[in-house]
Amino acid sequence: MKVFFALLILIGASLNSEPAAAKKSSSSRSDRIEISYVPPKNSAHEPIFQLLKERQTLEKLKGLLSQLRLPRALLLKVDECNGESNSWYEDDAVTVCYEYLEDILRDAPKETTPAGVTRADAILGPTLEVFLHETGHAVFDYLSVPILGREEDAADQFAAYILLQFAESDARRLIYGVAYSYNVDASKPSTKKNPFADEHGLPAQRFYNVLCMAYGADSKLFADLVDKGYLPKERAEGCADEYEQVTKALNKLIGPYIDQTRAKQVRAKQWLRFDVQ
Repeated sequence: MKVFFALLILIGASLNSEPAAAKKSSSSRSDRIEISYVPPKNSAHEPIFQLLKERQTLEKLKGLLSQLRLPRALLLKVDECNGESNSWYEDDAVTVCYEYLEDILRDAPKETTPAGVTRADAILGPTLEVFLHETGHAVFDYLSVPILGREEDAADQFAAYILLQFAESDARRLIYGVAYSYNVDASKPSTKKNPFADEHGLPAQRFYNVLCMAYGADSKLFADLVDKGYLPKERAEGCADEYEQVTKALNKLIGPYIDQTRAKQVRAKQWLRFDVQ
């Protein structure tokens, strides 16, 4: 059974010793996440600003990520981006734009979809995913994690893996919420000059990738993805191997940087509230 949430707790628990790189980095320690709610200038973003603060969104993310042993502080912040819907990691800071969160709220369904995705699922899933995706970039940078392939794909896998460590019912809702968001994006005309040349995968590709990660992690919990035709059977056949590949990489490269004592504390808490309106 899945735990509520423990950032890579499954991969860190089996390690009895740290690699030389981890031992030499004496400055690395847990609980180095800092947060900032930058007040918006645009009054249209004030409700989002207030909702995030009321729900202590960044405080919860700080708690969830506090078990990472990092060589320096990492800032998580929400900010206005001059009308641009975006998010990024740069200069030891993860920034998620109010405009990006505004898009998530706008695209979330008013009523539960035929696939069973609620409005809360379609808000919480993508919101957590974007912070975890950008945190993935930060972790790769901070820990000098080697990446074979595109870094954007690796960051997607990092985020999906963590979402799948929530309790089974929560993980299912979060993954479906993320998939819903990608599917909505896939239905929109691209604003990019040449989307095929972008460093990110196309929304439709990211949709199938996250479903494959989920099915590979638990084919029983996510059996309906194949039964209902959301994930093609020919792709589903290799999803367990895809998930295992990600797990092994995280085990070897990031697992040694998990504070196991703090991870147990994180696991003992209930983090999610699916009552977002």
